Amino acid sequence: MSKKTGQRLVYSTDGGRLCPQCHRPLADCVCGNARPAYTGDGIVRLHRETKGRGGKAVTLIKGVPLSGAELKKLAKALKQKCGVGGALKEDVIEIQGDQRETLKAELEKRGYTVKISGG
Repeated sequence: MSKKTGQRLVYSTDGGRLCPQCHRPLADCVCGNARPAYTGDGIVRLHRETKGRGGKAVTLIKGVPLSGAELKKLAKALKQKCGVGGALKEDVIEIQGDQRETLKAELEKRGYTVKISGG
């Protein structure tokens, strides 16, 4: 069997998934925060959620293909656009209130494909 050029190993039975940058098992990855963000299917989803918040609604933004400081900067800009508070928790942006239409327009203006999902 001949080896093709341009291919790289993505899984090994010895260590499981491999890092796309340093090609080591994810547990032994030396890339740290420089690892690329999970991009999913490329669609940013907006959810409205009230569960566990005393009946108050928040808008959750999931699937943004950014990480670290860039995601924090986007969250700050979206909070300012809506004029409300919010938070960034585990790559999910939380914006206070039901702001789905405002956020959809702003994210589409920034070039993202946006889908409103959930109640």
